[in-house]
Amino acid sequence: MADDGTISIRVNGEHRRVHRGLTIAQLASEELGLDPAKLAVERNLEVVPRSTHDSVEVQDGDELEIVHFVGGGDADPVDDDSWTVAGQTFRSRLIVGTGKYRDFEQNAAALEASGAEIVTVAVRRVNVSDPNAPMLTDFIDPKKVTYLPNTAGCFTAEEAIRTLRLAREAGGWDLVKLEVLGEAKTLYPDMRETLKATETLVAEGFKPMVYCVDDPIAAKQLEEAGAVAIMPLGAPIGSGLGIQNRVTIRLIVEGAGVPVLVDAGVGTASDAAVAMELGCDGVLMNTAIAEAKDPIRMARAMKLAVEAGRDAYLAGRMGQRKYADPSSPLSGLI
Repeated sequence: MADDGTISIRVNGEHRRVHRGLTIAQLASEELGLDPAKLAVERNLEVVPRSTHDSVEVQDGDELEIVHFVGGGDADPVDDDSWTVAGQTFRSRLIVGTGKYRDFEQNAAALEASGAEIVTVAVRRVNVSDPNAPMLTDFIDPKKVTYLPNTAGCFTAEEAIRTLRLAREAGGWDLVKLEVLGEAKTLYPDMRETLKATETLVAEGFKPMVYCVDDPIAAKQLEEAGAVAIMPLGAPIGSGLGIQNRVTIRLIVEGAGVPVLVDAGVGTASDAAVAMELGCDGVLMNTAIAEAKDPIRMARAMKLAVEAGRDAYLAGRMGQRKYADPSSPLSGLI
């Protein structure tokens, strides 16, 4: 502690000197200009319960991580073809991300065009240098759309678990999306770390929807570990290649006792329709919409493709034949 009555701390990786005796709530509001009600705080790798922010004092040498508030809302009354995950029921079978858009305004417009009721959100540090910087919650109302905190960018089980603990403290949500990546080139999931993280999160009361390889055995192991939804990749994240292994996706669907959603690799509307025709409960996408030349129009196309693919699956496709079969009878020809 310095003789001037200040202490040295680090906030989101930045060194700061602040007055001794500040509580976490006072640090947020008086020193950083942030609303404590919209934040989650980790001190020295331990999440600080929001109920104690007014009483816990910042100490010399503390390492603080402050992240954005995330939240969600109940879905509206649902129709007959709704789907349910972890006790929450939704009408839309399309989940969209919140990255890569030009700005939050475009993101919000694309969300509305897609009809999605769930958005994935990354948990990131608050910009303490600019507390007035716009936040996602200013454009997408967490009371109207369910926020699904995810662990994008995490490469170990420990990183993913830590991230989701902060997300729950910020917004109170147990329904989360887990992804633990193996390496940066392919962004394929590390299944050993993913399974480890799933087991820990379930033990702590989380309800993880889990990104995984398109492997029926790995999918079943995740389900047995407590995953509330299985999310096999269609192709590498952001590749737009479409579903590469329809057989394995179909096997995962047939063997699962929880919802199955294709996650990653969708490039255009026909890819989304294929996922639904395979019997998947839904599709998650981000880049396919955000990087389209007209994201709003593509979001609308994806909405219609998911609905069409679902209808086709429920209708039951015709059988495939090796040879032609005339639509009109050949008997009675002149």
